[in-house]
Amino acid sequence: MSKYNWKFYTIGGVTRVKIESGEDIAHLGELDQKLWTALSCPVKGLEMDDSTLAMIDTDNDGKIHVNEVVAAAGWLSSVLKDPGAVLKGDDEIPFAAINEENEEGKTLLGSARQILANLGLEKESISVADSSDSVAIFAKTRFNGDGIITAASTDDEALQGVIKSAIDTVGSSTDRSGEAGINADQIEAFYSACKDYSEWKAAATADVLPYGENTEAALAACTALKDKIADYFMRCKLSAFDADATGALDVSVAKIEAISGSDLSACDEIATYPLARINGGSELPLTGINPAWQAAFASLKTLVLDVDFAGKESISEADWNATLAKFGAYEAWKGAKKGDAVEALGIEAVDAILKADRKQALLDLIAEDKALEAEAGAIDAVNKLTHLYRDFGKLLRNFVTFSDFYASYTGETKAVFQAGTLYINQRSCDLCIKVTDMGKHGDMAGLSGMYIVYCACTSKSLGTSMDIAAVVTDGDVDGLRVGMNALFYDNQGNDYDAVITKIIENPISIRQAFWSPYKKVARTITDRINKSAAEKNSKVDAQLTSAANNTDIPTTKAEAKAGANDVKTEAAGAAKTFDIAKFAGIFAAISMGVGLVGTALLAVITPFYNIFILLAVLMLCISGPSMFIAWQKLRKRNLAPVLNANGWAINSNILVNTKFGATLTSLAKMPKAVAGGDPFSMKTPLWKKILRWLIALVIVAGAVLYFTDNLGFMGIHRHKAEPAQTECCAEAAAETPAEAAAETAE
Repeated sequence: MSKYNWKFYTIGGVTRVKIESGEDIAHLGELDQKLWTALSCPVKGLEMDDSTLAMIDTDNDGKIHVNEVVAAAGWLSSVLKDPGAVLKGDDEIPFAAINEENEEGKTLLGSARQILANLGLEKESISVADSSDSVAIFAKTRFNGDGIITAASTDDEALQGVIKSAIDTVGSSTDRSGEAGINADQIEAFYSACKDYSEWKAAATADVLPYGENTEAALAACTALKDKIADYFMRCKLSAFDADATGALDVSVAKIEAISGSDLSACDEIATYPLARINGGSELPLTGINPAWQAAFASLKTLVLDVDFAGKESISEADWNATLAKFGAYEAWKGAKKGDAVEALGIEAVDAILKADRKQALLDLIAEDKALEAEAGAIDAVNKLTHLYRDFGKLLRNFVTFSDFYASYTGETKAVFQAGTLYINQRSCDLCIKVTDMGKHGDMAGLSGMYIVYCACTSKSLGTSMDIAAVVTDGDVDGLRVGMNALFYDNQGNDYDAVITKIIENPISIRQAFWSPYKKVARTITDRINKSAAEKNSKVDAQLTSAANNTDIPTTKAEAKAGANDVKTEAAGAAKTFDIAKFAGIFAAISMGVGLVGTALLAVITPFYNIFILLAVLMLCISGPSMFIAWQKLRKRNLAPVLNANGWAINSNILVNTKFGATLTSLAKMPKAVAGGDPFSMKTPLWKKILRWLIALVIVAGAVLYFTDNLGFMGIHRHKAEPAQTECCAEAAAETPAEAAAETAE
């Protein structure tokens, strides 16, 4: 259990540790890992200098872990007087901030001054730009501790020549100065190749090279005709076996006649004919060769046959096999070739390099360069220090506390995972995250309770593309559809064409949830109406087409008159089928039903304010469940699953409630339109105006009737009937019909 007095605060609905001083950073290793917001994050794909993250990732596994953050914090606490200075994120570190009482800090300070001296700068601070330019730092130095030497590492022209030859043959390594050079392994490889090549060339005796320098060309000439000559000798053997087959084995006049009409210079068939005429003999004549093979045979004759069989007019198969056997030693020697990497130098140059034997001199230069490894390593450490001085505070705010994310609403800072802003459907979404694995995202991001729009973004000007997940936290989403186009801006201001590829739907607001059931019903009804209309339209089209196809068109006046009479007869019959009594009965039944419904409705809405209570209850029943579910999801909306799907190991909830969520999506605010109106605006139909007035009149009439019938509501009471009047009325009511009739007669 840590004895350090940590401070905590609540942000984003979660209690988190507060890191605000150098002491906090120095004791970071004592903070319980269960209290960290993240346990690991990827090195790539964040809005932060990759080189800084690579310096912290000491095991080079592509992830930043808690122990690596703690190690970086400990190192900064030892080499800086106040490690809390890293929280400011300054690009330049003053020399006064480096702890000279620490041995490593003292070395860093000396190396920092050396860097500035190499760059020709005089100041008491060093920036990231100063320490990052290794080419400029080491450009004027002969040795830099990387174990690589260049031509500039020596003034000896002979050594410079050997270095250049090694670079040209066995390859090179890039020196810290940016120049091509060689290391100890490459020196060993170069001299080994030279030795092997020289020994291999020395093994080329007269037996190995039967035709001297022309042996390789002679072998190529023999190989080119080897199969064709073997074919010739086999044809000769078959001819000797059966003389009657000679004509079939040789080229016939009929074959030549068949191709005589074409361009014989481009005819490939000629090459399939025998190398020479088959005449019953057993030797290959050195003249009269198939025209398609004359060039190749002439080369063979010059390089081989004239050497081995000078003056002869033909050779036997045994002669030919003896010639081929002479290349056996040569082919074995070629197969044992070594050191071919330096062959381009030529054997004379290779032997000269071996004779001079400057290998040790080159290795001595390597040793002299390596002697400065510690100093050069300190220069690398200075580069690490400047990067961490600038970026480590930002890493803590996005790894331990996530305070940058919750402060993003100010516009002054953003979390390292916020890749830019998506503009779509009259809104801008600031919570956009690069997606590295769409499959993994689809499985996990749905657990966040967020409305997420996935987009494929492409920039033709930059030649790059990326996938993003944009979280929509405000506004109407009815217009968002897969395939919809949008525009994405990264944090550097570069624009990308964006296309929606996938949507994960979740509630955005209580207001949206309230209207959601009605919109769904409206969409369902609209879809049903459209479907029904389309079906009926298709049916009518089919009926019209069928009727048109089956109608007999009259060809004479008599047929036309008869058709007209038939139509009249059918119309009369249809008219007779109309039953007025039946229609009246139906109308009466409908009227009675409407009256009953009206009476029941009037009973329910009396007094008049009951109608409002009824509507409120009805709307609560319809929208209540949707609103409750939305409220539950909105209060638990969590970014953690989205980041987990992107390679983070999130250790705490990252809640995005409605108040904070509203800051992550900005809706368009339309300015007031100028006077004059829209000349193309749709006019309100007359029937709508009449309907509005009728509704208003009904409401006013209902109110007047209600207040007239209930004057007590206004403090006015009707006068009660006098008792005498009541008695009079009772007596009048008691009169018989006969008495009433008599009084009437009088």
